[in-house]
Amino acid sequence: MLPLQGDGEVAFYGGSFTMLEESLQQEYLACVMPYLRAGRIGGIRVSTRPDACGSEVVARLKRHGVSTVELGCQSFSDRVLGLSQRGHGPEAAEGAVTQLRNAGMRIGLQLMPGLPGGSFDEARYSLDRALQLRPGFVRIYPTVVLKDTALERAWLKGDYAPLDLEQAVELCAELLWHCHQSGVPVIRLGLQSTESLDSGAVIVDGPYHPAFGQLVRSRLWRRAIENAVAKTAERRVCVAFADLGDVLGHRRANFDYFKRRFSSLEIVADDHVARGSFVLDGHCCDMMSKARYLQPLSKSCRLPE
Repeated sequence: MLPLQGDGEVAFYGGSFTMLEESLQQEYLACVMPYLRAGRIGGIRVSTRPDACGSEVVARLKRHGVSTVELGCQSFSDRVLGLSQRGHGPEAAEGAVTQLRNAGMRIGLQLMPGLPGGSFDEARYSLDRALQLRPGFVRIYPTVVLKDTALERAWLKGDYAPLDLEQAVELCAELLWHCHQSGVPVIRLGLQSTESLDSGAVIVDGPYHPAFGQLVRSRLWRRAIENAVAKTAERRVCVAFADLGDVLGHRRANFDYFKRRFSSLEIVADDHVARGSFVLDGHCCDMMSKARYLQPLSKSCRLPE
């Protein structure tokens, strides 16, 4: 039963909502409107394509109480979007954001590093373009090859190879860091774990991992602690209890890495350490600051022609 009062959103996911028949969209939204009017929910969230957000569509969403729209941009490279047969260019996302923002809606952008024609530079470029649009949040889904898709057919012919897990973790750690620096939260890293994904029944190739988000966060912790410890003789690092899992890494991968890199390193949890920071040699260090990437996001990244 829904609470008597609430500030959460009812979300419609699983496809491009505004590509449904208009009557079906209105039917779905009408089911939620009574709860919105009664204050039992705070809004409605839908996910759709950038090229399915014309002025009439946006006006209809606004009339029915939609408060947040997530756009599956995937990339801001013309070449990548063309090779992926998206049917639109990056200008579609920019136009959709303008329409939605003018209607007073919160906007989320979804990106898919590793699509055909993509690269690390393309991913940085696409994120830079996305952040320039000032979204409320971002989701980052490294491309995974699923069965019975056009991407699988390209993979079978040898025309496409996805990122491997290590590449995806390293790239997404950098993208997450840049989002943090821009003040834009990343609310999802990698596909949501499901029984079919975890069993491998629908995955052909690519960097799927049920704990992908933790792998990425742990990579930033590894980078930060390694950078800091390398500059001092101190080998005792104190972290918040809530961060300990990410610091040690999935299946203690970071812990094993640190043992190889610094034989005597000790990592301990301490109630007095703030989340997102660690204490080394008497100094409190911000994890994101110590994990700094020197290469800035830039529109000047050279993209494949």
